[in-house]
Amino acid sequence: MKKMKLFAGNSNPVLAKEIADSLGISLGKSTVSTFSDGEIYVKIEENVRGNDVFIVQSASDPVNTNIMELLILIDALKRASAREITAVIPYYGYARQDRKDQPRVPITAKLVADLIGSVGAHRVLTIDLHTGQIQGFFNIPVDHLYASPVLLNYFQQKKFDDLIIVSPDAGGVERARAFAKKMNVGLAIIDKRREGPNRTKIMNIIGEVANHDVLILDDMIDTAGTIAQAAAAIKAKGARRIFAACAHPVFSGPAIERLNEAPIEEIVVTNTIPLRGKELVCKKITVLSVAPLLGEAIKRINEELSVSSLFN
Repeated sequence: MKKMKLFAGNSNPVLAKEIADSLGISLGKSTVSTFSDGEIYVKIEENVRGNDVFIVQSASDPVNTNIMELLILIDALKRASAREITAVIPYYGYARQDRKDQPRVPITAKLVADLIGSVGAHRVLTIDLHTGQIQGFFNIPVDHLYASPVLLNYFQQKKFDDLIIVSPDAGGVERARAFAKKMNVGLAIIDKRREGPNRTKIMNIIGEVANHDVLILDDMIDTAGTIAQAAAAIKAKGARRIFAACAHPVFSGPAIERLNEAPIEEIVVTNTIPLRGKELVCKKITVLSVAPLLGEAIKRINEELSVSSLFN
């Protein structure tokens, strides 16, 4: 491999350590702290001149702080003469604000992409963007991976009775269809209406779920309103067992309470966002690691090999 170093902000240090272990290297030494007034202080504690540098930082809660940490780390490494800087962003925040769906609103997903590119990053590595077209918001290369192989491997080892994959909305149909095809099972779709931020209403279920096991597949679970409503509607239609899976466990607001009350047997997520507080004691949640996936992608980028095979 070329000279490579891996650094991490404060958003997900456990995942960063797992990635480093999968690569057989140690995390780079750095200081990322705050002044008393909240300003972020960064210092790179080792030589990075001429190195390929990867920064692991999810844009998760606290979103704005973690994004600023990422930008400042990139700037520090650029000024320390790193040869190439790759922002490894397992969860890309602000991705839901990807278009003007109302008058006088911003496209914040594009704004964040511009910030990352303009501050000095040469490449972005991320997992399960909310919408694929966000890749086009960047003026630098984007390697967009999917958590579906990790989730697929887990569910293929479980026993189901006539499993049906359910997309919780029309936007996730492509993801759910691809997953159903690989599992060789059927597909159903939830017809929902969004009534405002974090507020949805289930209108209809397209497809047959009665007397089937059901897996609700989404890219993220935020307040869990959609998943909880979908599970209740599916159960009312006569489904046997209900599972849920997603790449990004945002779990904000009343999410854990809703998941505990919902008729869901198991919620399978990845560690793109670390679990905290009440999430850690929710017995329904199973966490799978994306560290081997990201580690392999980082290795291939460093060795200038194809990353496309990991998309499968």
